[in-house]
Amino acid sequence: QLMESGGGLAQPGGSLRLSCAVSGLTREYIFIGWFRQAPGKEREGVSCISVRDGSTMTEPHTRGRFSISRDAAKNTVDLEMNSLSPEDTAVYYCTATRFVRNCLLENHVDSWGQGTQVTVSA
Repeated sequence: QLMESGGGLAQPGGSLRLSCAVSGLTREYIFIGWFRQAPGKEREGVSCISVRDGSTMTEPHTRGRFSISRDAAKNTVDLEMNSLSPEDTAVYYCTATRFVRNCLLENHVDSWGQGTQVTVSA
């Protein structure tokens, strides 16, 4: 089960921190990540992290502004979002991917959270 929290309203240039609480996944699941879907656009990968070694993958459109991290003790994966712009407005989904493969490809994702809304507006 993947449960997102931390969405909401932010001003342009501001920051938000999303958190994904992970539970009940088998050992096949290697990557926890974040996708987003903006109004009228296709869903796209944002960033993902290996629960085995902490290695990360981040899409270019958020690199340098967004960072992903994990807390193994709490079983959470966070997405820190800085320098937000209105273009970051979207529903953000926590994802889980099994096996060693590209965790930023939608068709590789095996489990999805319900999503949390992020709105960036003045």
